[in-house]
Amino acid sequence: MELTHIDEQGQVRMVDVSEKPDTVRIAVAEGFISMKPETLELIVEGKAAKGDVLACARVAGIMAGKQTSSIIPMCHPLLITKSKVECAPVRAGERADGRVGIHITSTFGVTGKTGIEMEALTAASVACLTVYDMCKAVDRGMEIMDVRLLKKDGGKSGLWERA
Repeated sequence: MELTHIDEQGQVRMVDVSEKPDTVRIAVAEGFISMKPETLELIVEGKAAKGDVLACARVAGIMAGKQTSSIIPMCHPLLITKSKVECAPVRAGERADGRVGIHITSTFGVTGKTGIEMEALTAASVACLTVYDMCKAVDRGMEIMDVRLLKKDGGKSGLWERA
């Protein structure tokens, strides 16, 4: 398998996509931030000192997805056509590992020459970071985990879904 961001001399580069056809592309990513049950209840009840944690995380995720090419060096700037970030509370007993927290799902779409996976992953990551930022005063032990691509569709490689 060839790494597309490495040229013949072993130097990093932005891939030339100028000859590729535009296709509809979509990517879905997720992340999870675990926390103390008390922290989750503060969020769910809207009692966090900094305000509506989940609304802020959703907006931050969307904003981050739109800025991905500014922070990931070899990403192309994309004209994003779809962006959605969802934040779902996860209570005790809902995960196999027993952790509680917030499950983030981000969905991004584009009609273009290159994929949208990095935007979806960036959105999920930053939404989790935003939850951490807004609640760190009461729970510095929160953990961000399970940030990963769930699905991508479009382009030459077609559909890929996590098993």
